[in-house]
Amino acid sequence: MIRYLWNATRGHRLTPWRSPYLLWRMETYCGVKMTQIGFLEFWEFMWRERIHLWRFLKWTAEMDGHAHPKAKSSAAS
Repeated sequence: MIRYLWNATRGHRLTPWRSPYLLWRMETYCGVKMTQIGFLEFWEFMWRERIHLWRFLKWTAEMDGHAHPKAKSSAAS
């Protein structure tokens, strides 16, 4: 989850409402034009959609686990 957030806010980590990628994702999700999304609109969206966004972040963590499986330790039994 952290990896996705880190990558999604690249270049705008302290100001995520300015991230072109996050603005584009919001535009495609709810139809509001990127140019109309400012600080307040960004945080209102984040608060309103927090449950869906949390579910999405959990899903990205699960997909990352499939894409980058951790090596299992081969302990002799």
